[in-house]
Amino acid sequence: MTLKRGKPDYSLLAVVLLLSAFGLIILYSTSAYNGQVRFQDPAYYLKKQIFATSLGIGAMYFVSRLDYHRLARLAVPAYLVSLALSGAVLLVGSSYNGSKRWLSLGPLSFQPAEYAKLAVILLLSYLVSTRKKSQGLGIIFIVMGAVLPIVALVGTNNLSTAVIILGIAVILIFVSNPKYLFFIWITLGGAGFMTIFLSMEQYRLERLAVWRDPENFEKGFQTIQGLYAIGSGGIFGKGFGQSMQKLGFVPEAQNDMIFSVICEEFGLAGAVLLIGAFVFLLWRFMVIATRAADLFGSLLVSGIMGHIAVQVILNIAVVTNTIPNTGITLPFISYGGTSVLFLLSEMGLALSVSQWQKENFSIY
Repeated sequence: MTLKRGKPDYSLLAVVLLLSAFGLIILYSTSAYNGQVRFQDPAYYLKKQIFATSLGIGAMYFVSRLDYHRLARLAVPAYLVSLALSGAVLLVGSSYNGSKRWLSLGPLSFQPAEYAKLAVILLLSYLVSTRKKSQGLGIIFIVMGAVLPIVALVGTNNLSTAVIILGIAVILIFVSNPKYLFFIWITLGGAGFMTIFLSMEQYRLERLAVWRDPENFEKGFQTIQGLYAIGSGGIFGKGFGQSMQKLGFVPEAQNDMIFSVICEEFGLAGAVLLIGAFVFLLWRFMVIATRAADLFGSLLVSGIMGHIAVQVILNIAVVTNTIPNTGITLPFISYGGTSVLFLLSEMGLALSVSQWQKENFSIY
């Protein structure tokens, strides 16, 4: 099969820039009150996010210009670095709101768990693509054996990210293997493991209780206020900047619960449009993965697609109280410099893959 290097997928680039721009706009609306109260600057969070987004766009451009085939040799070193950084968090990490997830260097802070997602996608894509003859249990052992160490390290203080990494691993196993029957056993085994895992700590059982009946628990306050925001938005919302729940009622509204403010200000119509943008983004990933030049490229984009899909679904499910609160941010929208930096780097990787496609196929 003849290969050619063409233009990047401009449809993917457009929706990524659109989501990033919308994220900055809604972040200002959501965080202005908290910024004024805590730092006497309504644009405090916006300024930091603009800085991180600018770095991310630069990283996206740089990565998109690379030949992604060359990244295969960096897969193992990048993963080892993620293990080292995640281990460093346990030893010298900084805490925020009771969560020890950051490494700090002067005024700058860095969340290694966000880097770990990209490192895992790169490693698993490399491992699976270089073991084409392994199928069934062979693939499972290879992928899970590689991913469990980082899951154990990250899951110690960041269960939500550990779940996302496991989700990426399962999706890559599914994509790379033509036999789907044993996924039933994976699902049953995963359900059993999660049951045991949740029962090992009292606070996890408490989260389940809060999820089932948030009105009777003090920790259900955030969930209830988020649901008030969603309900009060109606069909078309109260209008940009008119949310009441962001004025101290929804704690840290600019983070995990930002989707509730979107619903309040833009209503059901705005929420549907935002979800539609994410669906379009996932569709472009699927097109690029299908027409990629090789298995490595296809798996890279499939892993990125799995990451975005899992994170969007879990965030919206948490905000609507469909699942227990797990502290997962909404990609490109929620506040978080490390998150947006590595998300945009992943987009650059997908754009790089989109430039290499099979002859006689068009991305468009």
